[in-house]
Amino acid sequence: MMKKIACTGIKPTGTPHIGNFFGAIKPALELTRHYDARYFIADYHALNAMKDPVSLKQNTFEVAATWLACGLDPQHSLVYRQSQVPETFDLAIMLLAFTAKGMMNRAHAYKAMVQANTDAGRDPDDGVNMGLFTYPVLMAADILLFDTDVVPVGQDQAQHLEMTADIAQSVNHNYGKELLKVPQPLIQENTHTVTGLDGRKMSKSYNNTIPIFLESKKLRQIIMKIVTNSQTVEEPKDPDQCNIYSLYKLFANEQQKKALRQRYESGGMGWGQAKQELYDLMEQSLAPMRKKYQELINNTDHIDEILTTGSEKAREIATRKISFLKKEIGIG
Repeated sequence: MMKKIACTGIKPTGTPHIGNFFGAIKPALELTRHYDARYFIADYHALNAMKDPVSLKQNTFEVAATWLACGLDPQHSLVYRQSQVPETFDLAIMLLAFTAKGMMNRAHAYKAMVQANTDAGRDPDDGVNMGLFTYPVLMAADILLFDTDVVPVGQDQAQHLEMTADIAQSVNHNYGKELLKVPQPLIQENTHTVTGLDGRKMSKSYNNTIPIFLESKKLRQIIMKIVTNSQTVEEPKDPDQCNIYSLYKLFANEQQKKALRQRYESGGMGWGQAKQELYDLMEQSLAPMRKKYQELINNTDHIDEILTTGSEKAREIATRKISFLKKEIGIG
């Protein structure tokens, strides 16, 4: 029996941190166990906000190297650049003819910019480009082009997938047949909200992140900055109320978690010791990925080769779909 198809878009923006790894990268990579998983670098989506060509190219290499270092295997999954599959944009143009402007008016990103402009006394559409306004349509094309069955989504992307389904249903209704497969959201139960250095959710906006590929010495330095309370070494401590243990659990097996929990509850362990335990475990897990990342980012020609090969495979699938659609809608 053929596996169902899952699709994940990866926006090339900034250096990923531990929260990104456990909240998005690791769950997305686990899809390969049950799905025919496709991963694309969403470089045209990034163009809406990133206009510097050097930064965009570098970020594309960095995000590709990150996912490959974290375990994405191009031999078993389709990995490609959005910009190298022009059939995506053929489909996007088709979909625009079936997309109500009112739907785009309700898109979260657009509404947020309009609200910010209004609050600041500016024209509501100040700084809004059509790439941002039609972002959900291009996202729909990314998904629908490959007859995607499921898309892993968080709360911030749920609306876009609902719009994708609405657009696909509009096309299918007009032609009286299923030309486009209507995708379903995949809510992953095993995703994690990762605690940052200060106990809040790990986020760049809070400046409380731990970048994945920090070199060993800097990793230890940043772990030693984790905020703790003023309990003494002798006092028993509650691991469930501790930022250190919250991070430790993400990397530890059951035996390791149980052992450290006992040390917390029995007393005799200071915060410095707990941080050292966390560092040792994180270094053990992250060092191989850091090494692979450095090898990849120092050989961008190899990354280019991987993405180009994947994009060629993606185009084979996409070309068949566009050829079929053009015939069905009367322009092929």
